Amino acid sequence: MPDVRVRIAPSPTGPLHIGTARTALFNYLYARHVGGTFVLRLEDTDQARSTEGFERDILEHLHWLGLAWDEGPAAGGRAERGPHGPYRQMARLPLYAEAAARLVAEDRAYPCYCSPDELEADRRAQEASRQPPRYVGRCATLTAAERAAREAEGRRPAVRFRIEPGVVAFDDLIRGRVEIDTAALGGDLVIVRADGTPLYHFTVVVDDAAMGITHVIRGEDHLSNTPKHILLFRALGHPVPAFAHLPLILNPDRTKMSKRKSQTAVRDYVAEGFVREALVNYLAYLGWSPGTEEDVLPLAEIAARFDLAAVQKGGAVFDRARLEWLNGQWIRRLADDDLVERLAPFLEADWAAGRIDRNPGPAEIAALLPLVRERLPVLGAIGELVGFLFSDAVAIDPALLVPKRWERATARAGLAEASRAIDAAGPEGFAVGPLEGALRGVAGANGWKAGDLFMAVRVALTGRTATPPLFESMVALGRERVLARLDRAARALEAETPA
Repeated sequence: MPDVRVRIAPSPTGPLHIGTARTALFNYLYARHVGGTFVLRLEDTDQARSTEGFERDILEHLHWLGLAWDEGPAAGGRAERGPHGPYRQMARLPLYAEAAARLVAEDRAYPCYCSPDELEADRRAQEASRQPPRYVGRCATLTAAERAAREAEGRRPAVRFRIEPGVVAFDDLIRGRVEIDTAALGGDLVIVRADGTPLYHFTVVVDDAAMGITHVIRGEDHLSNTPKHILLFRALGHPVPAFAHLPLILNPDRTKMSKRKSQTAVRDYVAEGFVREALVNYLAYLGWSPGTEEDVLPLAEIAARFDLAAVQKGGAVFDRARLEWLNGQWIRRLADDDLVERLAPFLEADWAAGRIDRNPGPAEIAALLPLVRERLPVLGAIGELVGFLFSDAVAIDPALLVPKRWERATARAGLAEASRAIDAAGPEGFAVGPLEGALRGVAGANGWKAGDLFMAVRVALTGRTATPPLFESMVALGRERVLARLDRAARALEAETPA
């Protein structure tokens, strides 16, 4: 289906949202599945809230996700691509003005001189009489003389599109037959403000028609807008595209996902260390399934299997724990060199922030992969796991040094005995097997459970109760530092304050 054309049209009034990213992904998947064209258009007519920073965030993170567009605006050093540009709405204002003038000339739209006070009074009256808000039609039948009189008063008109009575019906590719009575649309629709700037419902139709968009794939929250858009397509004499409305992404409490309750900006997931492969994989499963039990699929494989008919109607709950699990699966699949390259910036950030005292090089990170690969839920957790290796000293809470079954004196004795055993084994005995044997011997000789001694030693060396495997960590830390930290922890148990 090479004639299929889909688009993603974000507004640069905020960073790339998880919902927008999922919509972009489904458009991309459909285009790639059928051999169609994926278009990016920036809807930047809200000049009060649109910023270059938000635009850059959106474009960079779509690129980071691997959602390369076939047509779109100049970005990231690349020139504008495609025959239907410009791909920023503020550069397309003459097109909207021409379309609006044509609708007015054909009496499918008309100038509206209603003031904000008049519209507010109408709204309050409707509210008082328990009626749904709608435009009362005050300017719908003005004569030329009446319009001239209002112009003479200095009133600048908006442009309203006439919403004719009746039912608008369409076959949604996901939801099936949809029928909406135009009486529910709020009356005649403003398509151009009094200051001349066009509104969303108008620009999206003009642009979709001009760019030859054949399939509009967007969120369920746009379903109520679709009748307005269909009426505008028809009034402008353009073919009506096919529509597919994706299920909403929901919070765990099944409310609509929003930044008040959830982390919604893609950049925040990037900053935490979610990998692109996992985030794309997870977003694809928010409303779609390959029909098998497979959980881990790369983008190309998802595109090969994607089918709009398999998209669910019900809302898709965003499960953070599930995303972290999937992220861990992808981290385990990364090649060593790739994983080292992705981990390095997080350790560098820990060093820059003073959380570690030395920034390790690639070789040092590579040596740690066997310790951390199976334990990383996100790349950003690397500092928590192995930061103790690159710190001159670690903060120790003496309370954590004392296992539940031990007294403070027992913990102090355990650390001292462990230190003596390690020292006595000498440098040649400082390896994983001998270290474990030595500490198990200390525990057995004193009637302690080995797990209690191991926990006290772990906290002494790392400051934490959960780390990569203890004996491998000891080898990575080095004999001299192990002995020094055990001695320091034992002394901390004698002090009144934490070390």
